[in-house]
Amino acid sequence: MALAALAVATLCVYFDRDGYQDVRGDRLTFLDALYYSAVTLSTTGYGDITPVTEFSRMINVLVITPLRVVFLILLVGTTFEALTEESRQAFKIQRWRRKVPNPTVVIGYGTKGRTAIDAMLSDEVPMADIVVVDTDPAARKRANDAGLFTVDGDATKSGVLRKANVQHASSVIVAVGEDATAVLVTLTAREIARDAKRDVKIVAAIREDENQHLLLQSGADSVVVSSATAGRLLGIATSTPMVVEAIEDLLTPGEGLAIVEREVDATEVGGSPRHLRDIVLGVVRDGRLLRVGAPDVDALEAGDRLLYVRNVAN
Repeated sequence: MALAALAVATLCVYFDRDGYQDVRGDRLTFLDALYYSAVTLSTTGYGDITPVTEFSRMINVLVITPLRVVFLILLVGTTFEALTEESRQAFKIQRWRRKVPNPTVVIGYGTKGRTAIDAMLSDEVPMADIVVVDTDPAARKRANDAGLFTVDGDATKSGVLRKANVQHASSVIVAVGEDATAVLVTLTAREIARDAKRDVKIVAAIREDENQHLLLQSGADSVVVSSATAGRLLGIATSTPMVVEAIEDLLTPGEGLAIVEREVDATEVGGSPRHLRDIVLGVVRDGRLLRVGAPDVDALEAGDRLLYVRNVAN
């Protein structure tokens, strides 16, 4: 609209260029008309080009002056709106940070990001503890409508991640569409966590198995390969489709069976995980997952954690 106002003023001056006087005495060119309109609408007014005829001065009063008012309203209004929105967003983020000192940051609110959040909510993670970072306004609106706090920006930039409080996050979920972007986001998040001297858990999803080592080298604690996982399930489904259904049941939050984790009871220390009432799938010891049949886990130790199957209804 501001450019349209400038264009109208320029055309008015150019078509009536004989009614204007240049201090150099030259006849106005189109560039002169544009220059005069720009400095006039912005209220600079150097006085080197002036209307000298009555008609030109009348056009200045009836056309140029109203355009100047519109131009200034647009300029000031847009600037004020931008500053107000930025201040409002900054205040909102500061207030959220005070309420949620250690958030879970989800990068990307596509299918993977939404599903990850659903799984966390089913595990009783408070919705207020989750923040979504996305550049897509439609995705942020869906997240806001779902009751989630959002941050607008490119997550490969450290400033955006710091705004989302990654430096104090309990965990970061990287659920972007491109593997290269996932690597950059993971690198940036891990660097911020190291600077803050915090052990932030970073989980990333990628499309191709060949990029898994890049994510791990970038600082991801765990990597989920979507294409490879889907391919394995498709292969299994051709011969034993019920296995796929059982896996889907285990991965579907809030219903049927679920894989959960808990710390070993004092009464269970020294015993074998195969003799417990729960169906134990593995033992987490010193950050490593050990299979139940491994010799190292014949006797449970204090501090071990059990991965077991639980009925959600119980």
